[in-house]
Amino acid sequence: MKGKLIYLIGDLLILLMPKKAKKLAKTGMTITDRNKITLIELFMRKSMLKKVEDKSDYNTLSEFHKAYWKNKGDDFFTATDDSFEKNFLPECSFMFDLLKNKLSIEEEDFNTIVEIGTGNGKVLNYLSEQFPQIDRFVGIDLSENQIISNQKTYSRNQRLEFVAYDAFDWVNTYANKNMIFVTSRGVLEYFTESKLLDFLQQINRLGNTIFVAIEPNGVNHDLNANTGSEPYGYERSFSHNYKVLFKKAGFTLWHSSKKDSTLDHYFSYMGADNYSKKAVMVALR
Repeated sequence: MKGKLIYLIGDLLILLMPKKAKKLAKTGMTITDRNKITLIELFMRKSMLKKVEDKSDYNTLSEFHKAYWKNKGDDFFTATDDSFEKNFLPECSFMFDLLKNKLSIEEEDFNTIVEIGTGNGKVLNYLSEQFPQIDRFVGIDLSENQIISNQKTYSRNQRLEFVAYDAFDWVNTYANKNMIFVTSRGVLEYFTESKLLDFLQQINRLGNTIFVAIEPNGVNHDLNANTGSEPYGYERSFSHNYKVLFKKAGFTLWHSSKKDSTLDHYFSYMGADNYSKKAVMVALR
């Protein structure tokens, strides 16, 4: 009853203040700072998210997320500046130890690491220290303000490049074979299922590539019963079946594991490539 009342109030507020609702959607409402958002805006947000989800209008839901990271991403990264030390290093660095081992026995020569959703650049800078044999490190983010900040912060590291771009467009325009793609702790969750599959297929077509993805899944998403994607959690981002999508795109998995995180999600750790014999077999099916 309480939930229905909230949505009813939200619907009424949207009807009464359409310009305010439009601005909220345009500037982004994925993550809310309770010190900066009003109760009116919170009611509107709940109603707007429910409306598009009830219609399975996942493209609009994804656009809400894109607007947030483009317009407010730098605010989020400032507020979570310590997440590299508190979360990434203890929870995620093992994936790059596995990547080191993989590269040490590979015959393929990889020259570039591309981080999609680079945020404050700390992960990319860390990777440049961990992989001295890699020549180039590219950090992509929707937030132009954050990219400008990163360019200043890491100006002395000549191996780092930071660009404000939509990752799909960047890959289509600039990517090549022998690249390693990385996402860290929540990036692909903002792609719709169809867009993510297109994106992975786009990368697969480049030639020899590796993908390391560290992404959240909703705890209520039964990946065996529902092989598709579904919205989850407060943000209403997408819990994807990464095993299925990587395989559909023509990749084979060289690592898959998960770690518990919070009440509504856990993290999946995926390592994939598209140049082994198994990857070719999957791509031809």
